[in-house]
Amino acid sequence: MSIFRFKQPLLAALCGVGALVLSATGALAADAPKLDTGDTAWMLTSSVVVLMMTIPGLALFYGGMVRRKSVLAVLAQCFATTGLLTILWVVAAYSIAFKTNGNASFNMFFGDLSYLFLKPMTPASLFGTIPESVFVFFQMTFAIITPALMAGAVADRMKFSAFLWLMGLWLILVYAPICHMVWAGGWIGAAGALDFAGGTVVHINAGTGALVACLVLGPRIGYGSENMAPHNMILSMIGASLLWVGWFGFNAGSAVAAGTTAGMTALATQIATGAAALSWMFAEWLIGKKPSVLGMISGAIAGLVVITPACGFVDPVSALIMGLLGGAVCYFSAVWVKKWFGYDDSLDAWGVHGVGGMLGAMLTGVFASNAINPAAHGWLFDGNLNQMWIQFLGVAGTFVYSGIMTFIILKLLDWTIGLRVKPEVEVEGLDINLHGETVRG
Repeated sequence: MSIFRFKQPLLAALCGVGALVLSATGALAADAPKLDTGDTAWMLTSSVVVLMMTIPGLALFYGGMVRRKSVLAVLAQCFATTGLLTILWVVAAYSIAFKTNGNASFNMFFGDLSYLFLKPMTPASLFGTIPESVFVFFQMTFAIITPALMAGAVADRMKFSAFLWLMGLWLILVYAPICHMVWAGGWIGAAGALDFAGGTVVHINAGTGALVACLVLGPRIGYGSENMAPHNMILSMIGASLLWVGWFGFNAGSAVAAGTTAGMTALATQIATGAAALSWMFAEWLIGKKPSVLGMISGAIAGLVVITPACGFVDPVSALIMGLLGGAVCYFSAVWVKKWFGYDDSLDAWGVHGVGGMLGAMLTGVFASNAINPAAHGWLFDGNLNQMWIQFLGVAGTFVYSGIMTFIILKLLDWTIGLRVKPEVEVEGLDINLHGETVRG
């Protein structure tokens, strides 16, 4: 009996320890990320449709808006950029954008080089509930289209070789650092700036680069005196439609899961885009007396840009208001401000992406709602006026960094290989002179 009395408390103690161990093990197992096939399928789909936004979406959208003698040059820029930036993303840009080395001061601005050539990644590596390989692919599509947007500002006059150098250097020195600052623990994200799908990372960033590029290059020969109307609006309409559809992967895919956030994001995106297309159309109809197809598709792109930073943080009514404002403001910027100042932003990359991105980022601070996303506390619904200041810091920081770095890159290229084609090449056309082809065969 005495032995039993001795063993009984010992047995109870062992059972208690065992229960604690099992409980801790269960908690760890519950916290460990697990692959979700539904999320993975959604993210693979999103990645593919975002890739479609550059080729053929952006290529056709821009290609139809230039003159016939340079349409193949624009297609070549978009297609070659896709190949070049795919490789550079794998080699170094992904690591710079999303990895950290533990140096808090350095990592406020840049990632590290621990993922060169993606060497540490394995098939089993996860990012949340999806394979890290899928996350790399998804973010690669963002990294491709962002620099490519600048093609719209330099159309008809930039050397193909200089353009490719600009794309590669800009990805490494501008896009990847800004991406890190906003989405991977850098100072803009750490300050609390809200950017769900790329208002700062993509649109302000590329729009600023486009503005600097068109100013450094100077206007096209005959700008303001010759007819430089789009040569084929059918191509541009098809391209804009592909961009509209692909943007759902862009925005809703940024939820990185197939859930309620993705659903609300997709709805907000559609509402804002439709509103902006009509807003631009009616503004043009009122002032210019005719609603053009170019105006309609430009308004739709403006709405997509404006809603991008806010799409996961706002309700449908807020998305409607943002779309209406975005179409009108971008129309004013792309048509009238450009005319007043006289700069040649050929296809309105700054007027739509730069201005639209800034407007969207600031309106995110107004309309972001904690009821829609627990991570968001905006001014109108949550009384957080400070969010407006934080959004401004993100906008200003992106504008300054992108502007300065783009200027440095362009000047280095101009001093070495030259940026602009010869006048006779520009007059005759880039297609036949740079690529040995024309649209007629």
